[in-house]
Amino acid sequence: MKLKTTAKAVTLLFTIVLMGCSGAKTSDQGYSRATGWKYNDKTGTGFLVKKNYVSQAPTGMVAIQGGSFTIGEKGDFLIEQRNNMPRRITVSSFYMDQYEIRNIDWREYTNWMKVVFGKTAPQLVAKAQPNVKVWREELAYNEPYLENYFTHPAYDQYPVVGVTWEQAMDYCQWRTDRVNELALVRAGIILPPDFTALEKQTNNDSIANSFVFNTQKYLLQPSYQPKNGKNPKKDLYGNIRKVDMSDGILYPQFRLPTEAEWEFAAYAIKSNKDGIVPEGKIYPWSGYQVRNPSKHDLGQMEANFVRGRGDMMGTSGSLNDKATITAPVDSYFPNDFGLYNMAGNVNEWVLDVYRSTTFENVSEYNSFRGNEYLTPIVQSIDAAGNKVYKVDSLGRIATEVAKGDDMRNYKDGDRMSQLNYSYTDSIGLANMKNHLADPTDVLRPLITEKTRVYKGGSWKDRIYWLNPSTRRYLDQDKSANDIGFRCAMSMTGSNN
Repeated sequence: MKLKTTAKAVTLLFTIVLMGCSGAKTSDQGYSRATGWKYNDKTGTGFLVKKNYVSQAPTGMVAIQGGSFTIGEKGDFLIEQRNNMPRRITVSSFYMDQYEIRNIDWREYTNWMKVVFGKTAPQLVAKAQPNVKVWREELAYNEPYLENYFTHPAYDQYPVVGVTWEQAMDYCQWRTDRVNELALVRAGIILPPDFTALEKQTNNDSIANSFVFNTQKYLLQPSYQPKNGKNPKKDLYGNIRKVDMSDGILYPQFRLPTEAEWEFAAYAIKSNKDGIVPEGKIYPWSGYQVRNPSKHDLGQMEANFVRGRGDMMGTSGSLNDKATITAPVDSYFPNDFGLYNMAGNVNEWVLDVYRSTTFENVSEYNSFRGNEYLTPIVQSIDAAGNKVYKVDSLGRIATEVAKGDDMRNYKDGDRMSQLNYSYTDSIGLANMKNHLADPTDVLRPLITEKTRVYKGGSWKDRIYWLNPSTRRYLDQDKSANDIGFRCAMSMTGSNN
C-alpha cells in the first residue's frame, strides 16, 4: 500500500514536470508554465491566480483601439502659429468617455462633497464648485446662465463649464474612488458607507475621513479596512484579506486624456478591410464639410460652433445647429469611435503641459509632456513594520514629487524657450520669474509649468478650431464658459 502511494506521488510529480517543460498552455490548466507547480493550491504556497478574466469598459466609456497615426496639423494655416507640426506616433489602446462630463455629473460630485465634508471642511466643498461667473461678459446680458446653467434641471444634460484643469483632475480621482468602491460593494467584499452617521457629527474630521474610500489608501494603508460585506475576499486558508489589483475587480485610474489620445480619438481613424488608412481628415466626422452628407440626415449640422459674426445658431424658423450656447452632450452625430462632440460644443482640457515646440521633442509611443512622478508620503512605520502613509485633507494618500521626478520641462525646446523674458523688460529677467517664454513667439508670451492644453473648438469658436489638430492653452487654475472635459483610462491587457 505504501509502495502504491509512493508510486502515485512520483507519477504526479513527473506529470507536473513534463507539463512545466511542454509547450502547452498550462496556465489554462491551473499550472505554472515556468515551474510546473499548481496555482491556487492551499496545500502549497497559496499563490492565487485569477482565472478567465474578461476586461470590461468602465461605465460611460468607449474602448478605443490604439494604433499609429499622424498627429499634427492637417493643412496650411497661414495666420496661426505652427505649434503642432505633423509627426508619426503610436497611441496605446485606452478608454474614453462617450460624452463630455455633464452638469448632473458634476452636481453628483459636489453633493457628495457637501454630504461628507459640509460640516468638517466647508472650504473643500467650496473648492469643488464650478465658477458660474464665467458667464459674465461686460457687454452681454448672461445673468440667467449664471443663475441657472449649473443648477437647473433643464441643463442637466449640458456639459459642465467653469471648471479648472485642477478641478477636473480632482473629479477624475473622485470618480476612480467611487467606481472602485461600488465594484467592491457589488462583489460583496465591503459594505456601502452609511451616510446617515454623518448627520450626527459635529466637527470630527476622522468621522468624515472614514467615509472617504480611496483606492490607493485601500491598497497601501494596512490600517484602513472598510467594513466587510457578506462575501469578503479570503485567501486559500480562509483568512480575510484585502482585494488587490491581481483580483481583477478594481479599475485603473480615471484621468484626463493626453493630447495624443484626444486627437487620435477625435479623428477616429480606422483602416478599411484592405488595411488602408484614410489619413488627412479635417474634422472628426467623415467628409470635409460641416453638414451631414448622408441621404437620411442630409444637411444637418455636424457640430455646435459659430458660422460667422453674430451667427450662433441660425435664423428663427430656420435654425442650423440650434444652440445659442452649449447643447446637450448627446447632440449631433458621433464619430467612427462612437464619441460625441469631439468638435464644437465645448473645448476640452487634456493632460499635457503646453509648449509651442512640443513637436520637436516627442516620444514615438504614447507621446505626452507633463509627467510628474508621484511618490506616496510615508508618515511612520507601525509596530509590525508596515509603512503608514500620510493622508491629505480629502482622505487620500498624500503624495509628493521627488527631486528629479518633475518632467514638465524635460528637453523643453531650444535655448530661447528657457529664458525668463518680457516684452516690457529688455533685460528679460526681472519681471518674469518662473515664466518660460519664447521671445520670438508673439502669440504665446506667457508659458509656465502650469499652462495646460485644451482642444476641440466650442459653441463660441469659428470653424478653424473644430480641426482636432488645433491647440490652445490656459493656466490650470483658470476656467472659461467654453471649456469642459471628458475622462480617459488606460486599457489593461490586450489591445485587440
